[in-house]
Amino acid sequence: MAKKLTQLGRAVKQPASPDQARLESVANPHPDADYVVRFTAPEFTTLCPITGQPDFAHLVIDYVPAASIVESKSLKLYLTSFRNVAGFHEASTIAIAKRIAAAIKPKFLRIGGYWYPRGGMPIDVFFQTGKLPKDVWLPDTGVAPYRGRG
Repeated sequence: MAKKLTQLGRAVKQPASPDQARLESVANPHPDADYVVRFTAPEFTTLCPITGQPDFAHLVIDYVPAASIVESKSLKLYLTSFRNVAGFHEASTIAIAKRIAAAIKPKFLRIGGYWYPRGGMPIDVFFQTGKLPKDVWLPDTGVAPYRGRG
């Protein structure tokens, strides 16, 4: 699968939108073991679909791979492609989860979207699919309930 990679090790233009971003995968190097992969994006940004103002979130993505794992550079490019695209917190968080799930078909996936407040209220969005395999340790997300989130 690594031969199909088009972004890793190359200069790549930032995708203009999530639809244009290419989320790539590689073969799971340990398909005989169940383990958790965590990606944390503490500076995720998108735009409010009403005001056009930036919205910020701390994303925590955990998954247990099956046959494939997410290639991290392609995930970074995918996540940053939201910077100039408008979307509600819920829509953006769930779209990311569904895109990852479709790309790698993990045994388990969860995402926590911890959105910084606008108008005085933080919005946290959570999504999970699949079942956590028995005896797999899934640590806490490490994101505190809102108190300045920092």
